[in-house]
Amino acid sequence: MDPELIKDCVHCGFCLPTCPTYVLWGEEMDSPRGRIHLMDQHVSGTPLTDEMAGHFDACLGCMACVTACPSGVRYDRLIEETRAVVEREHVRTPEERAIRGLVFALFPYRRRLRALRLPMRLSGRLRPFLERVNPSLGAMAELTPPPSRPVRLPRIVSARGRRRARVGLLTGCVQGEFFPQVNAATARVLALEGCDVVIPARQGCCGALSLHSGREAEAARFARRTIGTFERMGVDAVVVNAAGCGSSMKDYAEVLKDEPGWAERAAGLRVRDLAEFLVELGPAAERHPLPMSVAYHDACHLAHAQGVRSQPRELLRGIPGLELREIAESAICCGSAGTYNLFQPEPARELGDRKAAHVLATGADLLVSANPGCTMQIAASVRRAGKGEIRVAHTVEVLDASLRGRGPGTLGRSRARDTARDTAQRTARGAR
Repeated sequence: MDPELIKDCVHCGFCLPTCPTYVLWGEEMDSPRGRIHLMDQHVSGTPLTDEMAGHFDACLGCMACVTACPSGVRYDRLIEETRAVVEREHVRTPEERAIRGLVFALFPYRRRLRALRLPMRLSGRLRPFLERVNPSLGAMAELTPPPSRPVRLPRIVSARGRRRARVGLLTGCVQGEFFPQVNAATARVLALEGCDVVIPARQGCCGALSLHSGREAEAARFARRTIGTFERMGVDAVVVNAAGCGSSMKDYAEVLKDEPGWAERAAGLRVRDLAEFLVELGPAAERHPLPMSVAYHDACHLAHAQGVRSQPRELLRGIPGLELREIAESAICCGSAGTYNLFQPEPARELGDRKAAHVLATGADLLVSANPGCTMQIAASVRRAGKGEIRVAHTVEVLDASLRGRGPGTLGRSRARDTARDTAQRTARGAR
């Protein structure tokens, strides 16, 4: 914990209305300024207690306080440093260690995650029993989406028309296994907008989950591998379609600041969120009408951590016939927050229910989200409310439907239907 960063906080309270846990409980020590006070106590010599660790664990790391703070307090840096201290100094219960070990043995590794997709989904029938065994197991069963057919993307998807850029595509762990259709749509849209899309076959985890959970060495290892993978591709930028992944990759220079040479290599990797990149590039392909209403959900690590708010809305508003509806309390986290809904399932459900109610109140035909964790969280909350399945799509899927002239009814499906050959063929057809 950096004492100089701690001193930046003047305890003004502007962060309180945007902090999800303070909104839920009204507890000072579960607000950003309260947690900063605990950090200050620790750097001043107070040992890390179980109670202090509990308040730090309860933080979602949503970074809404960073947006709200008039003093520019780097709470994002502080909470990541603090979580690393908690992981080093706090002795967790055997049950906590087992659950955390399970999550980090599975989620950053796509083959392991792939092998457990169906068992995790089938375990949904046993959710009441699993919740009694351990609430985190129940949450895992509840959140898992319906199985999707695998999508095998080609190594390169060529630009249609004049080539405007050569980009790398991060396919992600959860995105790649649970929402492969999003990656297929991303490759098509980028190609239709004039980009050669390079998709490394042996990508690993970007390290986002590890970084946000205080697992510093693991996060650094994943970061080094990801940098090396895309450096070899000779791309103008690495495009990311998952908010948490993009946020972490933009922080690689900080993650690797103490490793000779790596911070410079990280700084040389141009990382862009998909919506951010497309707006910078400018439209080239024709937009076809999509007569429908959509509610856009601001993923925290996109809006607060990366400052990407207007770009997704600009892309959606550029589609003829589409009506964009805003969601109340858009700055408040949905409760997903990476692994938070697995490690802190009760407050995560409270926040998920709150977000789901605001989404349903818009009356929109479709919910649009730019992060797989948010998609799973809100969909599970809607099901829990007895409202059935909500139609959810990524921003790029909506844009893909418009560029290809497909109707609104194709959006929000739960199963992917694309194959590698279909991806290339449909990209070509969409450009004609």
